[in-house]
Amino acid sequence: MPDVVIYADPLRSPEVRHEVPLASPDPVIYVEGDGRRQVFLGSLDVPMLEHADGLAARPWEDLGNDELIAAGKTSREREPELVLRACREAGIERALVPAAFPLAVADHLRANGIELEPDPELFDARRRSKTEAELAGIRRAVHASERALARIRELLGSGEPQTSEELRTEVLRVFTDEGIGSPDPPIVSHGAQTAIGHEPGHGEILPGEPVVCDLYPQDPESGCYSDTTRTFCVGEPPAELVEYWELCREALDRVIAEVRPGANGRDLHRLAAEVFEEAGHPTQLTKEPGAVLDRGFFHSLGHGVGLEVHEAPSLGRTGEDLVAGDVIAIEPGCYRPGFGGCRLEDLVLVTADGAERLTTFPYELRV
Repeated sequence: MPDVVIYADPLRSPEVRHEVPLASPDPVIYVEGDGRRQVFLGSLDVPMLEHADGLAARPWEDLGNDELIAAGKTSREREPELVLRACREAGIERALVPAAFPLAVADHLRANGIELEPDPELFDARRRSKTEAELAGIRRAVHASERALARIRELLGSGEPQTSEELRTEVLRVFTDEGIGSPDPPIVSHGAQTAIGHEPGHGEILPGEPVVCDLYPQDPESGCYSDTTRTFCVGEPPAELVEYWELCREALDRVIAEVRPGANGRDLHRLAAEVFEEAGHPTQLTKEPGAVLDRGFFHSLGHGVGLEVHEAPSLGRTGEDLVAGDVIAIEPGCYRPGFGGCRLEDLVLVTADGAERLTTFPYELRV
C-alpha cells in the first residue's frame, strides 16, 4: 500500500474524517507509513480516539511542538514543520495526498525531500463502501428528513397559509429535535422557483403549484449526510405537474431495479433519460453540444452521498461502476421555466446483490 499524508480538520475534510472519527475544527496530521496508521493532534482531543480501531493517536508534543513554540515559531510557521516531522517519524519519503492538501505545507515537504502526489481518486475510492458507523449515521439523517417531510406535508394540508421560509424553519426545528444538523439551508421552493436548480425558495405557497422539498441534513456523530426530495401540491395538481410526477416515478423505479454492484452510473442515467425522451422531453443526452438546457430532465441522475452531500460515484454522462456499500442519491426531475417542475429523490444502498431503498417516505403528490 502507498504511504498517505493528510493535513486537515475532520469537520471540513471528508478524507480525514473517514480515517479519524473525530468532530473537531482543529487540523490533525494523519499519516500511513511503515505499516502504521497514526494521527497527531492537540492533546485535548487525544482521549477521544483511545478506542479508535487500528489508529494510534499522539499529541503534538511527540513532534517537538514545545520546542518550536520556545523558538518563537507562530502556529502558521509550526504547521508545515510538524507535518514534515510526522512524515519522518513514520518513515515516509513519498506519499499520496488529497487534492485539497495545503500548498504551503506541500512546498515545505517537497523542499525537504518528501515527494508528494495528489491522488483524489484514491481517497474517493476509500470512502465508497460505507463503514457500519457511517451507514448508521446516514440512516439517522434519513429518518430526520422523513420526519421533516411529514411535518411539511402536515402544514401544507392544514389549510393555513404557508411560506417557504416558515416551512424551512420548521424543517430545521425537526432536525434539531432529532439531533441532526443542517450545514446548508434545505430547499423548500414553489411555483416557477422549482425549475431553478438550488433555489432555496421564498414567499407564500399557493394552491395548485409544485412545492419541491430537497433536504440534505448531516448526522453529527458520523459526519455523514442524507439527501431526499419530494414534490407536493396543495389541492388539485395541474395536468402538467402530474405528468412530470409520473415520469419521475417511472424513472426512479426503472433505475432502482437495475442498481447492483457493477452497474455503471452512466448507463443508469441513460435509462432514466429514456423515460423523459419517450415522452417528448429534452435531456442532457438529446441536447446539442454547447446548448444550455433549461427544461425537461436537464440535470444528471444523481450522485454518491456520505461524508459529502455530493461525492463519488457520479450518475450522469460520465459515471463509475457501482460497488457494494455505495450509497447513492437517485433524483430524476422534469421542469419548464415559468411553470416549475417535479423532482423525486431516494437514497439507495448498493448491496451485494442489488439495492436497498433507505428512503421510505411516500411519493404522493397531492396534499
